[in-house]
Amino acid sequence: MQPALGLAVLLRHKLSGADLAPLYQALIQKATADPREAGALLDAAVILQFSGNAELALKLQQEALRVTRHYGLPVREPVRLRLLALMAPGGLMANVPIECLLEDSDIQLDIVYVTGEETDSTRLPDHDVLFVAVGESEANRSILATWARLLADWRGPVINRPERIMAVARDTAAGLLHGRPGIEMPRTWALSREAVAAIATQLKLPEDMDFPCILRPRDSHAGHDLCKLDTQHALAERLESMPGNDFYLSRFVDYRSTDGLFRKYRIVLIAGRPFACHMGISSRWMIHYLNADMEGNPANRAEEARFMETFDEAFAIRHQDALSTIHHTMGLDYLGIDCAETQDGRLLVFEVDPAMVVHAMDPSDLYPYKEATMQKVFAAFRAMLMTCALRHQGGEAERRDE
Repeated sequence: MQPALGLAVLLRHKLSGADLAPLYQALIQKATADPREAGALLDAAVILQFSGNAELALKLQQEALRVTRHYGLPVREPVRLRLLALMAPGGLMANVPIECLLEDSDIQLDIVYVTGEETDSTRLPDHDVLFVAVGESEANRSILATWARLLADWRGPVINRPERIMAVARDTAAGLLHGRPGIEMPRTWALSREAVAAIATQLKLPEDMDFPCILRPRDSHAGHDLCKLDTQHALAERLESMPGNDFYLSRFVDYRSTDGLFRKYRIVLIAGRPFACHMGISSRWMIHYLNADMEGNPANRAEEARFMETFDEAFAIRHQDALSTIHHTMGLDYLGIDCAETQDGRLLVFEVDPAMVVHAMDPSDLYPYKEATMQKVFAAFRAMLMTCALRHQGGEAERRDE
């Protein structure tokens, strides 16, 4: 096991505006002086990803993983529980950013990077609870399939079973949730470039597909190359400049509120209970928290504060049946939901994915209301881990008594 600073420590430095160049140089020098210092290389790779140098970042990561696949992150003493997270090699979006949920925690977090080539799980380090943090993507599907098999008869507690993670793919999740009471989630079609081109030139459209529509490359996130197209001609024209050969296509739902603004929410379900993470407000339909009109708009921040303060008595009650349906349908102990509210009051689901970024690193002078809200999330996540461990210990004791 190699120690590493980890994503949470480095992300907090980045979001605070710190210059990470000196730290990067120190990490490279440390790894150069001692090739066994794989943790330094892994941290340097994260810093490179922050700056957009993905190619070199992945090379450093691969170099680190050739030394060891097992890393330990900082922990607050005394340690109450040992959590082992399985992760996939890759970029920042490849895995659940679980480090941010355990920042300054008494939960010891070890990370093991896994592949789709393992044949047994006997070499995993000792732990109390296992968390599958591998995110759903085309690159990770073989990893998830392999570990679904290896963990099928696992005696210890497992949070987020791999076979359940595979179901959060946009087209699969939409197929599972489309048409359920209280939920609006248009069918999403996973299509080749040729299939999209055919739709753009013929009158017959797939079921639940209409214009305007949403087109995005497969495995894209944060709005990269996401576009809304009003006609078949626009779809054909836009397709010519889109990267890649595999796409998601779905019907666009206008979710403007009566004041003409769009509101998008990030919720997490922890053991089935919903928690607010953030709310973005914008005059544009494509909202991400970083491009929403929040930092420069006190009125929007005040509305987000009210949303968080009243979440349990308002939003969570309005959509309790829909959120319960999502929990039971997807079957994940920890799940993120990006959503909105339709004009007729249903929960409009954009995406369900455990790998959504959840943190408490926004500046407290601008967002003083967020700390208490996020601490609820972190406390619930910790409580889920402790409960899983205690249930397992109780089950083991019962088996010994039989």
